[in-house]
Amino acid sequence: MLDLDGVVYIGRDAVPGAADHLRRTRDAGMRTAFITNNAARPPELVAGHLTELGVPSEVADVVTSAQAAAHLLLERFGEGARIVRLGGDGLQAALLEVGLVPVEAEDDAVAVVSGYGPDVLWRDIMRVAVRVRDGLPWLASNGDLSIPTTFGVAPGHGVLVQTIAGFAGVQPVVAGKPQRPLLDETVRRVGGERPLMVGDRLDTDIEGARNAGIDSLLVMTGVTGLAELVGARAEHRPTYVAADLGGLLTPHPAPTEEGTDWTAGGWRARVGDGRLEVAGEGSVDDWWRVVAAAGWAHHDATGTVADITALGVPDPAGVDG
Repeated sequence: MLDLDGVVYIGRDAVPGAADHLRRTRDAGMRTAFITNNAARPPELVAGHLTELGVPSEVADVVTSAQAAAHLLLERFGEGARIVRLGGDGLQAALLEVGLVPVEAEDDAVAVVSGYGPDVLWRDIMRVAVRVRDGLPWLASNGDLSIPTTFGVAPGHGVLVQTIAGFAGVQPVVAGKPQRPLLDETVRRVGGERPLMVGDRLDTDIEGARNAGIDSLLVMTGVTGLAELVGARAEHRPTYVAADLGGLLTPHPAPTEEGTDWTAGGWRARVGDGRLEVAGEGSVDDWWRVVAAAGWAHHDATGTVADITALGVPDPAGVDG
């Protein structure tokens, strides 16, 4: 289960090497599903974008938080239920797909569902907020506070969720990561006995995998950097870590503890006087694993995050592997 932005693509462009890594992953017999908290775009648009980037994809390969939200509503209210929709085309399509009836904020309805939509009007937000305050059940596609755009990182649907919740005094049921409905929906649609969540965000992708009780792979091509990884709390720590999606195709030996040192491949890491130090040489993937292991051990033992100011991430072109 692959998150999209920061893992497969960044904006409109593919992450370098992603298409080749995914082709080899599929050739090895693994099924790939692409999942997103963004409820604005229908799956066919996401699949088309992936195909343009060299990752041939069908509509069935894509699962969105809008679809997870629609499935939750179907389970609770049944086919034909009238649902106030506050969001974009992706949310509309997801409701129709399962036989629910999208309606306007002033119409009779059994629930309201909200999701990211760049053209949502303030007048509709006001009407929905009043309906929620007055007791209409509310389900949100996701709670992401930010969303990447062509003009920079911008407010995401989570900001709207906070606005409505603050006014209405009600918190919604959330379908997207880090809650587990989106991951459960993906397994339900795609199948698979040993699902793996692949993402670049600790607070959605990795925490979501932990909430769903499945393994996770953190790739270092998106928003998580060295500081975030070393300082990760227990609920944000991945099962595996790799520089990029090439990590789907290689073994992941666990770092070994040797006294106060941690070793992986040809690297040795330790925290001395609060400072994280790494020596040796080897693959970039092993470097990420050993700094994570040493940093987490220090954090657990002392309650403080190791100083990384003197530590530089090795250039993949300049190391072995």
